[in-house]
Amino acid sequence: MHGLPLQLTIFLMACVFCSTSVAQEIKINGFVAQGVIKAEDSNYVEDDGGLSLKLTEVGLNSSYRFNSKFRVAGQLVYLDGGNRYQQGARVDYLFLESQFYDSDQWSIKAQLGRNKNYHWLYSATRDVPHTRPSIILPQSLYIDVFRDVALGVDGIALIGQGNNNLGEWDINLSYGKSPISAEQKVNLLGHGAKGKLKHDFEKQFSVYWRPNLNGLQFGVSLLDADFSYFQGENDTLVDGQETSQRITFNTLYQESNYELAFEVMRERVIIQDVLSSNFYSDTFGEGGFIQWRYFSSNKFTWMARLDVYDRDIEDRNGNLLNATSQGTVPSYFGYADQATLGLSWNYSKSFQIQTEFHRVKGAARLAPIFTPNTLVNNSEYWNIWAVQAMYWF
Repeated sequence: MHGLPLQLTIFLMACVFCSTSVAQEIKINGFVAQGVIKAEDSNYVEDDGGLSLKLTEVGLNSSYRFNSKFRVAGQLVYLDGGNRYQQGARVDYLFLESQFYDSDQWSIKAQLGRNKNYHWLYSATRDVPHTRPSIILPQSLYIDVFRDVALGVDGIALIGQGNNNLGEWDINLSYGKSPISAEQKVNLLGHGAKGKLKHDFEKQFSVYWRPNLNGLQFGVSLLDADFSYFQGENDTLVDGQETSQRITFNTLYQESNYELAFEVMRERVIIQDVLSSNFYSDTFGEGGFIQWRYFSSNKFTWMARLDVYDRDIEDRNGNLLNATSQGTVPSYFGYADQATLGLSWNYSKSFQIQTEFHRVKGAARLAPIFTPNTLVNNSEYWNIWAVQAMYWF
């Protein structure tokens, strides 16, 4: 588990507060999810693309309010997703929240510690399996190999919620950085990366608006993040920097028995050195999805989604990528398009089974991202199917 000096400080502060008799009122919630998954002709889960039980999620979370101004909240999880993300335990979030303004129309609060990402449509719910619309989220925006960094940052977040004649508003601002594990580094840069990858900082801002009485929600978010790489011994990479800048737009429309979601982004990625000395790249990628869910009853939810992603808008078919690599990287590493069908069965209030099938074209979102594994991922078209049972309390 990553070192967490700031989070541990907050936790110890919480223990001091909770040493009184009222601490007995703390309620702990949790979930257990286990499934089976196969991503044939790819290393998305297993290097051989075979059947896998690496679809495990176990978590405990809790929130305790000391008074009307302060509360502490946290979540500890254990994950096993194969190559999708690092196996093991981690603290998803642990923060001290202070509500420093509250009126009839607006409330403003600050969170200090490891905060959650509230900026994207599903970023705040991706860590709990039964709150996601699918087992696997759209990889154009919610790429699994970057899950822990994208989930939130160690720093501070400001959250404003209010309403006026135009409707309801959510305004979010966050600043901080995240630790990057050795396995996350490999998933991004490949096994040849022997050095250290550091998340220097991340700034995000978002606004969500829900007009009065029409079931619509509109959102926009901005991201600016810097990373540094420090060369190690016998390293195939060199010292360098990477910058990611993203703008995202989303829309959500909800009715009594169906839901329509739409989210698109444009992302600028600047790489200076890292891959080799004097290497420089400045590209714009685009991606997004449209998703429909139909609640046929209290028990069953159907889902259909189309998700598309292009690594470089100047090379959408990947031909330039193939040419500049002298033919060693196939053109299908320049994009990743995915069609998904899914069904959820709510057996009871605390037990659910999800199943889904994905037809994928392209390999731009497979690990390692910056140094493609062309030996294992040797098919332009490949499939994923998964079934996961989940229980929560």
